[in-house]
Amino acid sequence: MLEVEVQPGAKRQGIVGFNEWRGCLSVAVRAEAQKGKANNAVLHVLSTSLQIPKNQLRIVSGATSRSKKVRIENVSSDGLIRLLEPYLEDE
Repeated sequence: MLEVEVQPGAKRQGIVGFNEWRGCLSVAVRAEAQKGKANNAVLHVLSTSLQIPKNQLRIVSGATSRSKKVRIENVSSDGLIRLLEPYLEDE
């Protein structure tokens, strides 16, 4: 399970970093938060950035909120941490 904070309607799309205060990954998407477009964009960004097939990602809560929980299947917690390391490092 991965907690994600979404920034819809952003100029750039991608993983922005880790929000330590909220304890979640920040993801910016160009899509607006209408009719599931931003949700689909979040899954696309995570799939592309983390090199995980999109069919292994599913939003399990927060479909209408900026705060979401994404279930990642067939990836161990250690494997996920390795994939997220570049985004968790201090800038």
